[in-house]
Amino acid sequence: MLDAAAKALSQMMSPPMRSILWRSIGLALVLITVLAIGLQRLLSWFATYGEVWLEGLLGPGWHSSLEVLAWIISIAAGLGVVFGSVFLMPAITSLVASLFVDDVADIVEREHYPAERPGTALPFSQAIYEGIKTALLTILVYLAALPLVLFAGAGFLIFFLAAAWLLGREYFELAAMRFRSPEEARAMRRDNAATIFTAGLIIAAFVSIPIVNLATPIFGMAFMVHMHKRLSGPRPELIEPARQLR
Repeated sequence: MLDAAAKALSQMMSPPMRSILWRSIGLALVLITVLAIGLQRLLSWFATYGEVWLEGLLGPGWHSSLEVLAWIISIAAGLGVVFGSVFLMPAITSLVASLFVDDVADIVEREHYPAERPGTALPFSQAIYEGIKTALLTILVYLAALPLVLFAGAGFLIFFLAAAWLLGREYFELAAMRFRSPEEARAMRRDNAATIFTAGLIIAAFVSIPIVNLATPIFGMAFMVHMHKRLSGPRPELIEPARQLR
């Protein structure tokens, strides 16, 4: 697994991958800026008007609790772009990865597995669907864990473990679906759940590093291409022709 991660890291700045890397980073920056500003606007609205609306809905007995919540949210609104960048980055990288899955996988397969049949490109609609689904699920899980972050440090651990599970799941299935049906890819992921979750921990650690995490779609996809090959088991066609002649 560490060898697969090292190969993915070493290939990220190779000439064939560099163009994809810059396009991926550019798109991630645009999306994270737009969504973070939107989050800041939403938090500002709640800090200004949402407290009154919720108090009318829940009753005056909630006044003190809502005041505390509004105070916390007003601080978060002031840090909107920064907060949003951290909070939304795993979701953004999931969406970006779905756009570049085949570009990255093709390069990894050509360089490291030249003797194997190349994967089949995913239909664009299916790749986008998988990316949007994971992005929305990530946001829902993070929203559920947000109160624990505000009131207990355990929330950050939940964030990290959730990111590991969600990102490991998405990147592996995208890599596997180049060779298998969606149902077979999901079944393979379930059969190797512990290994894929552990690999997801590496991707979650990568996405938690500021600035560097903009390259998560490239690293995660390349990493999981290697993991899918290894979990698929040894096959004669994976042996390079030069070695077969010996």
